[in-house]
Amino acid sequence: MRIEGNPAPVDLGRVAVLMGGQSAEREISLASGGECLAALQARGVAAEAFDPAERPVAALGDYDRAFIALHGPGGEDGVIQGALEAMGVPYTGSGVLGSALGMDKWRSKWIWQGMGLPTPAFRVLRPGDDPGAVIDALGLPLFVKPLGEGSSVGTARVERADDLSAAAEAARAYGDAVLVERCIEGPEYTVALLESEILPAIRIEVGETFYDFNAKYRSDATRMVIPCGLPADAEAAMGALVRQAFGAIGASGWGRVDLMADAAGRFWLLEVNTIPGMTDHSLVPAAARARGIDREELVWRILLTSWRRGEGR
Repeated sequence: MRIEGNPAPVDLGRVAVLMGGQSAEREISLASGGECLAALQARGVAAEAFDPAERPVAALGDYDRAFIALHGPGGEDGVIQGALEAMGVPYTGSGVLGSALGMDKWRSKWIWQGMGLPTPAFRVLRPGDDPGAVIDALGLPLFVKPLGEGSSVGTARVERADDLSAAAEAARAYGDAVLVERCIEGPEYTVALLESEILPAIRIEVGETFYDFNAKYRSDATRMVIPCGLPADAEAAMGALVRQAFGAIGASGWGRVDLMADAAGRFWLLEVNTIPGMTDHSLVPAAARARGIDREELVWRILLTSWRRGEGR
């Protein structure tokens, strides 16, 4: 049935579901893309898998639109978005600028800081820089992160000064410069956005040292607590902060913002995910379910962001 103001599945034409790629998150992207592909096909969309690691990107010009389920560099950082723009193929989610800034933890934090939005104090540590000076500025414990990876790939929590150099060296497997961020001690939250809608906040409880790659995608000890336990006014305030942070970097369509709360209950922005995971362990599908949106409807609504981007093509 055609929803007023929206297309029917047949109107969307041939859809490439981009998954896989060549980043460190290839495994997760294939899982996310597979879930999205199945949901679209169940909805009656003429959707096909497309792995840019195995096919030339130029072949995307044969499709009517693209559903992007690529994670990490090459898929989430504006590169594939720019290629699709050049070919005139509408795509889901954020545009080139929002994708690039969302993937760049350092520059997104500068934007938030410049706007007066709360984000933990940070430094960038490059080869040859003095780790001791970073510790003097930020204290301990710290988080060390690659500047342009997702899914906590290469991320480590540092409790002792002697461990900072080794953590930075491990993160440099994904780029010379690494982000070092003051650790906020307290509960971790994530809030998903679906166009104009803020989905229910999730409090994340893990059996690991922190919400790392294993906790996100493999561990059965990870708990997604919905409702998140905050009073309604506090959750609404967090949602308003998330909307502001998401818009500040030019992100659009759909995504997720991760935050920490300190002992005083203040919220601190960590990062934006412009193409969050869509696996059976992922947060956005869980938040959607809490709002009464099943996976098929969620994926359909994400696909519609490409319709609004490319309407009138």
